[in-house]
Amino acid sequence: METIGTPFLWLVFGLVVLAALVADLVLMRHGGPHKVTFKEAAWWSLGWVALALAFNAWLWWEAGQRFGAAEGGRIGMEFLTGYLVEKALAVDNIFVFLMIFSYFAVPEMQRQRALVIGIIGAIVLRAILIFAGALLLSKFHWVLYLFGAFLLLTGIKMWRAAGEEPDLDRNPVLRWLTAHVPFVRRYVGSALWIGQGRRRKFTPLFIVIAMIGITDVIFAVDSIPAIFAITTDPFIVLTSNVFAVLGLRAMFFLLQGMADRFHLLPYGLALVLAFIGAKMLLIDLYKIPILLSLGAVAVIIGTTIALSLLRPKPGHAPPAP
Repeated sequence: METIGTPFLWLVFGLVVLAALVADLVLMRHGGPHKVTFKEAAWWSLGWVALALAFNAWLWWEAGQRFGAAEGGRIGMEFLTGYLVEKALAVDNIFVFLMIFSYFAVPEMQRQRALVIGIIGAIVLRAILIFAGALLLSKFHWVLYLFGAFLLLTGIKMWRAAGEEPDLDRNPVLRWLTAHVPFVRRYVGSALWIGQGRRRKFTPLFIVIAMIGITDVIFAVDSIPAIFAITTDPFIVLTSNVFAVLGLRAMFFLLQGMADRFHLLPYGLALVLAFIGAKMLLIDLYKIPILLSLGAVAVIIGTTIALSLLRPKPGHAPPAP
């Protein structure tokens, strides 16, 4: 697998992510279980975005020193485009997380814990998927066409399903978990289980965390091929993915009261997937420039957000000025 990732770059990336996770966990534990306010979520969101952009700037500079300014600019743009795509597609995760929390009536005080554990699990599972995908692409170039066709079909399917409420009662994963995992039907503080050995029973919080992790992997099957359309370098794919996922917890609390205001966003995400799928299918005929891809994704997402705010969902009042 060809990659710009040297041992030094991997080390810096690992230390930055580890420090960020430790800081997040320490500050969360210091504050104790509490309801996250919009202001707190906004500051955390800005912090995660600033961290990603700072890493992007450093990577741009580092690559420029090694390969020249032009190549450094290309690598920097690939990271930024991948980050934007993953960040946009992560919004769909948020909507599903909201549904899961509502379905299981998760107390506000425990939502942070569930999200943090779910996100750490998601990072590990995404890393495995990314390296497996990069290995496949390095051996079989035609896999790009499979990814492209899959994303195009997924975009069409997402467009058709936009506006429909998913039915958790018919979710096969949830039905399997509740049928095979012994659990109690009440929350016991922040505990994931009670009892020991054969008497151990899991709390609903455990089921919620499992659903969050599984849901993220399902979404990763869409989003990871999308970033391979931008670059096949596993270092850029993984780093942009991880930085997008790191901000999921803050993004959740930022958007949880505003989900209905962005009712047209699923259509935008569907168009993004279809655009990236088409890009992969055309890659050997015409390689769409990174800057054009970045602009297209930004315009599609920005337009659907603006239209959502200008044309509120029926039955919902527009946001107060």
